[in-house]
Amino acid sequence: MSVSLISGLIVGLVVILFIAKGLFIVQQSEAVVVERLGSYNRTLGPGINFLIPVLERTRPIKIRRYERGMSSKELTEKLVEETKIDTRETVLNFPAQPVVTQDNVSIQMDGALYFQIQSPKDAVYQVENLVQAVEVLAKTTLRAVVGSRELDTLFSSRDEINNELQKVMDEAGDKWGVKVNRVEIQDIELPSDVEEAMRQVMAAERQRRATVTEANGYKEAQVRQAEGDRDAAIARAQGERQAIEQLLEAGRQTGTTLEPQTLISYLIAQEYIKKLPQIAQDGERVLVPYEATGLMGSLESIQGLFQGTGPQRAGL
Repeated sequence: MSVSLISGLIVGLVVILFIAKGLFIVQQSEAVVVERLGSYNRTLGPGINFLIPVLERTRPIKIRRYERGMSSKELTEKLVEETKIDTRETVLNFPAQPVVTQDNVSIQMDGALYFQIQSPKDAVYQVENLVQAVEVLAKTTLRAVVGSRELDTLFSSRDEINNELQKVMDEAGDKWGVKVNRVEIQDIELPSDVEEAMRQVMAAERQRRATVTEANGYKEAQVRQAEGDRDAAIARAQGERQAIEQLLEAGRQTGTTLEPQTLISYLIAQEYIKKLPQIAQDGERVLVPYEATGLMGSLESIQGLFQGTGPQRAGL
């Protein structure tokens, strides 16, 4: 074998190794920051890429990972360096933090942060530890936003607080190439004395609402009863009016003039006769007052006066 052939094989092998060492595959939804001679050169996207060995290298980024131990069921949090930057949405669950509200109530709040790296270059060069920076920013922003509100407004305006947190963190994260999509407050833990006081207030409020509802119901019933009595009185008055008009019409037909007192006595006598059965049911004895004899006389006189014509037309 000649020397030239051996040299060619060696050169070919070196070239193959050079190319193989420089090939770099980036997965979908990942990005890689490349430096040439220590300075930023480009950002690699998904697919097959080539790096010049020795002259170019990838710049790692610190990422938080959770690992499960072999003898433990709990997840262990570790901060590792990776060359491939995940551009998908990432969830950062920060633990409960002590927060003091505007009315000086100390509470515990924890939440979840959803963010996404949009500029891998800024995420690598603008901040030393991206995950830690985002977590610290979330905690400080949470204290600032919640500290400007009173305790009573935290539960009713949770969505508003989430939107305000997201807006503040998104503005701060632009410098790091991070897009904060949303922030969710997961839990609010109150001191035991404050929680007991809130339960008492809620119980008193429910009792107040029950009392108001009962009073409104009683008021509505009274109003309806009054309206019913009013309608009944109007109906009775209309019926008496019709009866008087019928009596007057019957008197005109017979040529008889009826005095007003006679008509009133006649109507009272009719009502008295209607009430007699009810009076008889309420007791064993029925006492007829002396004035009733005069009323009954008025009734007989008018019936006798219109015997044959008046009563039939008047409906008596």
